[in-house]
Amino acid sequence: MSTNENFTIINKTNGKLPRLPFANIKNHILGESYSLSLVIVGKKEIHKLNNKYRKVDRPTDILSFEVDKNLGEIFICLSKAKEKSISFERTYNNFLSFLFIHGCVHLLGFDHGTKMEKLEEKYRKHFKV
Repeated sequence: MSTNENFTIINKTNGKLPRLPFANIKNHILGESYSLSLVIVGKKEIHKLNNKYRKVDRPTDILSFEVDKNLGEIFICLSKAKEKSISFERTYNNFLSFLFIHGCVHLLGFDHGTKMEKLEEKYRKHFKV
């Protein structure tokens, strides 16, 4: 487990999480005062969460949950991310950064669409993702 005052990473798998600038991305997009937990889970757990909260009966690569105005959780399944990185023609590390940016933008209150894509593009350019 990795933690600082307002950012915690919890790895519930045996998978190794690459060293990426998660805290910098979080602080840039959500602000330093925003409290965020990044939880790394396996396919079974993300499948359960996806089914329970989105009524989608399959595993996914990422889920974002706003708990409060300045508090959120992002769940990432590394094995699904690895699978999807290929279809997005990105390296695994690049795709994990891409996903994390996507999750953070959701926590700003954006849903999929043009506005969200433009904002994500701005952050991807900033972090060279």
